[in-house]
Amino acid sequence: MDKDRVKGAIDDAAGRAKRQVGEWTDDTGAQAEGTVQQVKGKVEKAWGNVKDAARDTKDDANRSDRTTDDQVRRGRDRV
Repeated sequence: MDKDRVKGAIDDAAGRAKRQVGEWTDDTGAQAEGTVQQVKGKVEKAWGNVKDAARDTKDDANRSDRTTDDQVRRGRDRV
């Protein structure tokens, strides 16, 4: 799991809490700050998801290359 996903989840939760407190107290400034922090958290989480997906794709490609190399080697041993 990427650190951006974790940081994003924390910012999202903190922003949601700040926005909710702003709603309860009729503080539009806190509501706005909370909304901004929430959006920031969602963006961070999305960026972390993209980085994880890219890393997974790279790992899958490397694994596939190793499997193909092993199959070629085994084929040569049989000749």
